[in-house]
Amino acid sequence: MNIGVFGTGQVGDAIGTKLIQLGHNVRMGSRTAQNEKAAEWTKKSGMLASHGTFSDAAQFADEFIFNCTSGTGSVDALKSAGAAHLNGKVLIDISNPLDFSKGFPPSLTVANTDSLGEQNQRALPDLKVVKALNTLSNPLMVNPALVNGGDHTLPICGNDDRAKAKVAALLHTFGWKADQILDLGDITAARGMEAYVLLWVRMFGKFQTPMFQIKIVQ
Repeated sequence: MNIGVFGTGQVGDAIGTKLIQLGHNVRMGSRTAQNEKAAEWTKKSGMLASHGTFSDAAQFADEFIFNCTSGTGSVDALKSAGAAHLNGKVLIDISNPLDFSKGFPPSLTVANTDSLGEQNQRALPDLKVVKALNTLSNPLMVNPALVNGGDHTLPICGNDDRAKAKVAALLHTFGWKADQILDLGDITAARGMEAYVLLWVRMFGKFQTPMFQIKIVQ
């Protein structure tokens, strides 16, 4: 498949590299076509990798786009990509609305009655937003077996059931098993998923490592 990745940071690098390893063609998108990080990633990733603007990456994608941008730039990134290049496609939204303006630990730019996932969905109503992978560190996103042999829980949410099923199937190729993926319902569940990151940050401070994950038991 041709897959777009928005964002040139550690998450975008990890996701893009995993997709390349799985044999997909990946175009990394950023605000400018000459982004240095994107160019470096393309050079090291080989013939299946390319880079360009957000619009280039969206147009390149057959169906899936990973949103690995920072929370404060997420909506603008989608708008700059253009509805014509995104409508009908599936956005796997990893972004979190973290606010570091007052230092560490961060707060959230949006919470309680709204979420970044919902804002992204409202910005482009015909885009199929599926919130996923925002509740754990990037090494575990692409290799869940690194913690507890992969026996832990990954929440997802979104308004389109078929889109969520397609995302679950793609994540299966990352190593996520069907019974590990917990569908929390429509996109409003992103409020809880994003708020959980505040707890994740505190646990990171306690453990001094991002290599941990949660498991839901009943």
